[in-house]
Amino acid sequence: MADDEPDDEEVVRTAAEAAEGVVFANYRQSSVRDLDVTVTFEEGVLEVDVYLNAPEAEGEGETDPDAVADEAARAARAAVDDLFGVDSDEPTGDAA
Repeated sequence: MADDEPDDEEVVRTAAEAAEGVVFANYRQSSVRDLDVTVTFEEGVLEVDVYLNAPEAEGEGETDPDAVADEAARAARAAVDDLFGVDSDEPTGDAA
């Protein structure tokens, strides 16, 4: 690992903060019943899982908790890409 690359702890912290930021941009903290953001970064592989228990969308303009959790996970990955200076619009090795 090059000296200018972030360490694993910084990667995990960056991803978790980005995910939480998305959740709390969509919900007041007092309305979130449960939030679990699990981030692992081992051997260069990032895994992000976001569980959100928040009020269901009731009307137009309301936020769907599953959609927010998905958005939070994407934001976490994008934040880590930014940390490494990777363009998140580039295809990954997973695309076949």
